[in-house]
Amino acid sequence: GTGTFDIINNVDSIYPTIMHFPYPKAGSTNSAVKVGYVSASGGPTSWIELPGDPRNNYIPRMEFIPGSNELFIQQMNRQQNTNNVWIASLDDNAPRKIFTDTDAAWLDTNDNILWLNDNSWFTWESERNGWRHLYRISRDGKQMVPITKGDFDYISPVGTDLKKGLVYFIASPDNYTQRYLYSAELFGDGTVKRLSPANQEGQHRYNMSPTGKWAVHTFSNAATPSIIDMVSFPKHQSVRTIEDNADARDRYKALGLNPKEFVKVKSGELTLDAWMIKPVDFDSTKKYPVIVEVYGEPASSTVQDVWGGGDLWNQYMANLGYIVVSIDNRGANVPRGREWRKCIYGEVGTFASEDQARGVQDLARQYSFIDSTRVGITGWSGGGSQTLNSMFRYPDIFHTGIAIAFVADQRTYDTIYQERYMNTPQDNPEGYVKGSPISHVEGLKGNLLLIHGTGDDNVHYQNCELLVNELIRHGKIFSQVSYPMRSHGIYERPGTTLHLRKTMAKYWLDNLPAGPR
Repeated sequence: GTGTFDIINNVDSIYPTIMHFPYPKAGSTNSAVKVGYVSASGGPTSWIELPGDPRNNYIPRMEFIPGSNELFIQQMNRQQNTNNVWIASLDDNAPRKIFTDTDAAWLDTNDNILWLNDNSWFTWESERNGWRHLYRISRDGKQMVPITKGDFDYISPVGTDLKKGLVYFIASPDNYTQRYLYSAELFGDGTVKRLSPANQEGQHRYNMSPTGKWAVHTFSNAATPSIIDMVSFPKHQSVRTIEDNADARDRYKALGLNPKEFVKVKSGELTLDAWMIKPVDFDSTKKYPVIVEVYGEPASSTVQDVWGGGDLWNQYMANLGYIVVSIDNRGANVPRGREWRKCIYGEVGTFASEDQARGVQDLARQYSFIDSTRVGITGWSGGGSQTLNSMFRYPDIFHTGIAIAFVADQRTYDTIYQERYMNTPQDNPEGYVKGSPISHVEGLKGNLLLIHGTGDDNVHYQNCELLVNELIRHGKIFSQVSYPMRSHGIYERPGTTLHLRKTMAKYWLDNLPAGPR
């Protein structure tokens, strides 16, 4: 029942071939989903009688309750702001609703259900008090008790020690760019305890054993390649180094690059996290052009103090004579509480471009070496969309932009992602218009390069053509590079990645003059 999208392949034969695949765009008909089960030995399928339109409800998660013949089913409405939890016994196809979670904006799925005390309790993540925390809920859904408490976000689970009654998880109350391990008692008063070493500032990841007694621990930060060791719990004692990456660390140091600097910038009264990279021959008495690397959507974050392979592309651009900058705007996926993440509900694209514009202006106020007359912006996917919004809505601040694999019109993207943050186009028409770059092309003043793969099955090349059509209608001059039959990552086929990066570097040098003045 969903709409079919076609991609035309013009490069692999003298006659084009057409790829057909179902793709439900925002506001269109969804596929129907239902839950059934069949005996391991075969036979007919039995269907669970879940209420509601199967085309306008999702079944994002389903699993057996351990050691039982009962299914634990999460059923999300299409708006993704209500999650009904059902228990269905395989000998009775009429499920029992035990719990409902709601949010005025959207809910994230609960991917890490843990059953406790002979399945009498289960764990649940919720933002109901303004911060994401872990709770335990009684099997009948009538009792909900916090396992973690405080003005911080529970970020993700690591593991449990059921014998000691401990849960281990990642949080970072004091620095939103970093990640540390904490523990709490599953049946305690909500008090949490930090376990990651105090002398390792950055991000910590753990692959914990099922008993919670051991973990493979990975530490890194923006200037330190991953150091991997085996640790024992509950003391977080390092017992063996697995890989210290000393060679990689020495080779990176030998490059003589300037480290990524983490700074704070203002958007009005709001403080934002940011980083910048300076050229190796940086002279603080002169002014440098700026390239802003942006993402800005709710799915991710760019300002993270974690090893990223040395950020060699950004370092390369910096050493051509630029200050490379990234800013996390409101709505970015960082542990700053529910209001921070969800204030953008129904208005994806508007707050992001506003914060990017204000943030780079504040950067220029703070640092005299920032040349506010030479500011560029670039991003991929959602970052490409924010690049366009910034160029169109704040043309006196952003003078040159490179937008890659972008969503130009939010109606063209898929239901599950776009509607989670925007509702449907039918219920939020003004928001879709306001947040879509295609609505603001008349504002373009500067230099703009569009890059898109024609084989992009995620953000369709249709977005590029729709935007080009609108730019032409408004008489706007721009540049465009299309990569035939490359997908969203634009990496397939020989020579693609090098060509893409050389194209970007040349465009910056030609249109946003490098070097100090």
